Amino acid sequence: MNSLLRTAVLLAVTGSLLTGPAAVAAVPTGRDQGPQYVRLDHPQPVRETAKQEAVEFFWYDCYHSQQLELPLERWAERHRTDVALRRVPAVWPGGPEEPTQLAHARLYYALERLGAADRLQVDVFRAVREQHTDLTTEDLATAWAQLHGLDAARFRAAYRSPEVDRATQEAPELFRRYEVAELPTVVIQGRYRTGPSEAGGVEQVPAVLDRLLEQP
Repeated sequence: MNSLLRTAVLLAVTGSLLTGPAAVAAVPTGRDQGPQYVRLDHPQPVRETAKQEAVEFFWYDCYHSQQLELPLERWAERHRTDVALRRVPAVWPGGPEEPTQLAHARLYYALERLGAADRLQVDVFRAVREQHTDLTTEDLATAWAQLHGLDAARFRAAYRSPEVDRATQEAPELFRRYEVAELPTVVIQGRYRTGPSEAGGVEQVPAVLDRLLEQP
């Protein structure tokens, strides 16, 4: 299934599974404020004060997230002096893929804690998307990490750490707060959201991000 269509289907299913305020929060309510982006109804705080911030929501089993990875890395490298790129693994709260997404989030945050996320990001995408590798348990993730040069004991410690627990538990709430409507999504300065649908394709996303950096 086309991943953008899959996103829409999953969001619709997620909405049907949730009740109360969470159901409203899971559906983005932003309105188009200009070409190729949406202004968030509820702007989010920016962690970096010396730089502008870009927050990317991705999922290892999303085709368009994989396609954006290298262009986004090149974009971040061009802006390394003025933009801090923060990745957030996407978790649809209550959605049918939530268990897998939580497992992938834990994997990402364990790699990040070990300082290996940037180096191995493309490799994880390739393993999940192209090689259909199951990385949803500690043992499977550890075996994969060891094959890619990480110490098994250190990886397990990171995987089980309180810091990774907290980050993984926070991921569904970040998905709601940033009003994510598709994957991948990139939010600039906690205010402006774009992705392949808004930008007109994965290839157009970096150019839209450049324009969003100029927004007040």
